[in-house]
Amino acid sequence: MKLSAEQFRKWDRKAITLLGMSGVGKTRLACTLRKEHWFHYSGDYRIGTHYLNEAILDNVKQQAMQIPLLKKLLLSDSIHIDNNISVDNLKAVSTFLGELGDPEKGGLGLREFKRRQTLHRNAEIAAMKDVPEFIERSHDVYGYDHFINDAGGSLCELDDQSVLDTLSEHTLIIYIKATEQDEVELIKRAEEDPKPLYYREEFLDEQLNTYLEEKDLGYAAMIEPDDFVCWVFSRLFYNRIPRYENIAEEYGYTLSTNEITKVNCEADFLTIVESALEQQS
Repeated sequence: MKLSAEQFRKWDRKAITLLGMSGVGKTRLACTLRKEHWFHYSGDYRIGTHYLNEAILDNVKQQAMQIPLLKKLLLSDSIHIDNNISVDNLKAVSTFLGELGDPEKGGLGLREFKRRQTLHRNAEIAAMKDVPEFIERSHDVYGYDHFINDAGGSLCELDDQSVLDTLSEHTLIIYIKATEQDEVELIKRAEEDPKPLYYREEFLDEQLNTYLEEKDLGYAAMIEPDDFVCWVFSRLFYNRIPRYENIAEEYGYTLSTNEITKVNCEADFLTIVESALEQQS
């Protein structure tokens, strides 16, 4: 969706999709707007509570069944396992996604890792296609005037045109671009606290081959899971940037992390968006 600043100002029911790497401030911004009566739609929350809910629970139960006491209690329906996913706590989703590597160190085999990656991709596509429905529900059911789609960092890697068509038709897409200083900080933070991520299969295969060659390892099961995540993150980061930029150029607009960090209320946000529309239209 392309709008002039004037059209944006007159838009009674604003709907915006935030795009960018994890850590650039999408969720902080969405939470700020949520306090001022914007409906906060979290793609990762929708994935975890709806599309991957059963798969996440099955994985937990499978682990619990390895413990005789818990197995006995589960089989007799004496205990119940459920997810406690929230917008602010998505650990169950990332834990299910998992890390590639040595099973003895908590890693997943390549086949299982790719299976979960595919499940996550399909779930993210479905969650983004749900956006138009939730725009209507947020207004008709919950009484919200405005809608913010806090999209996952991997949206740029889905390679599904229907997702971009849906989001650009129903929302204003805003890409939050990290400054050079923030890029360094984001990479440092990710390497200090490695977390499971989604990778396009083509990218994963290419980087995995390079990693195995550099580390002189014979196969994926020999990988130290956290080490691979740390090693690959900067490569993933810079691989995603042109993808984000292409989406923003064709379908939306760009704000910097410097601008986003200065947003403390709805008025601040609306001001910088209007400015971006004036400069980039």
